[in-house]
Amino acid sequence: MTRYLAYTSPARGHLYPIVATLLELLDRGHEVHVRTLASECATLNELGLHASPIAAAIEATPLADYEGTSMEEALAKAFGTFAARARHEVGDLRDALADTNPDALLIDVTTVGAAALADAAGLPWAQTIPLFQSFTPGPGAPPIFGLVPYCLAPEPGLEVLNAPRREVGLEPLRSPDEAWRAPLHLYYTAPPLENPDLGFPPSFRFVGPGLWEPPAPAPSWIDELPKPLVIVSVSSEFQHDHALIETALLALAHDPVGIAVSTAAHDPGAFAAPANARLERWLPHGALLRRAAVVVCHGGMGITQKTLASGVPLCIIPFGRDQFEVGARVAALGAGTCLPPDALTPDSLRTAVQDAVATRFGAQKIAGAFARAGGAAAAASAIETGLAPVTATNAMSTVAPGGRR
Repeated sequence: MTRYLAYTSPARGHLYPIVATLLELLDRGHEVHVRTLASECATLNELGLHASPIAAAIEATPLADYEGTSMEEALAKAFGTFAARARHEVGDLRDALADTNPDALLIDVTTVGAAALADAAGLPWAQTIPLFQSFTPGPGAPPIFGLVPYCLAPEPGLEVLNAPRREVGLEPLRSPDEAWRAPLHLYYTAPPLENPDLGFPPSFRFVGPGLWEPPAPAPSWIDELPKPLVIVSVSSEFQHDHALIETALLALAHDPVGIAVSTAAHDPGAFAAPANARLERWLPHGALLRRAAVVVCHGGMGITQKTLASGVPLCIIPFGRDQFEVGARVAALGAGTCLPPDALTPDSLRTAVQDAVATRFGAQKIAGAFARAGGAAAAASAIETGLAPVTATNAMSTVAPGGRR
């Protein structure tokens, strides 16, 4: 038996994709500890995992990239969030290591402070990656590989990585290519949504999307809505995507469809629901996707891949982060449509939704490819074979706070 410790950022979109992998490790007889959002710990503990919250100061530092008025400003604000969290992550993970004495670590790709400590600790470790890692900057330009901030702005991006590395006594990284320090990277996507031939390091494993969500039945009111069903969903991390909900309700209010809306980071009471719509803060997407004709969303990797894995087409209105790339790829693969936010009107959205419904065959092809990627079983096998436990007693004993190994 191996004892694993998984450490995530304070985002459901970074926790939920790895839960099926953690449960697969548990089923294989391993002991699994998790440090994540406080609100999710009770559910994880009920599933048999050993979950505790990350430091409150980390959860109190939300992403503010939506405040940027350009991509550069948005990235700068993301840098600030990662850097501010990192200052707490080092001590938080050090405490978790002392509490759990793990054999191996699973570290979210955006927790740069935790990654620095993992690199210093001498334990086998992997990074979990639930967001796109390759981007196409424009016609004729080569793909950009790597976490966006480190590629588009390498100097400030590297400083975000290097500040916690200095804190734990590691040498600074000199280029973005050196950022991939972990011996294993679990990339929660698969072809054709991602292209493995873009020069990914050999440590990358394309394991397919993580599809877990908290167990919940379909709501009792779902059968009262007209058919076909349109699901509208926005980001669980706040951004200015309330316009997606407002426009969808206006666009589809008089159409012969039912509308189920997950408002997530927004108050459902802030929207006027027409007679053919129901709004809830959270909806069980898995239970509803079996009934859906199309999903209208922001293009987050979680809802996008969950939808495609069900063979359901998408109408994507991206607002930031990796969502523009997600939308472009879904449209290029013939599995949905992508409407820029500055073109969002009730008429344009209604047309985009109608066009998306006609792409179901493309979505079903991607569903088959995702199923062949292996999912949680493939991820767990990669962990078991790629993270052989060290033989010495917890290697953290050789890393003093602020000192070099």
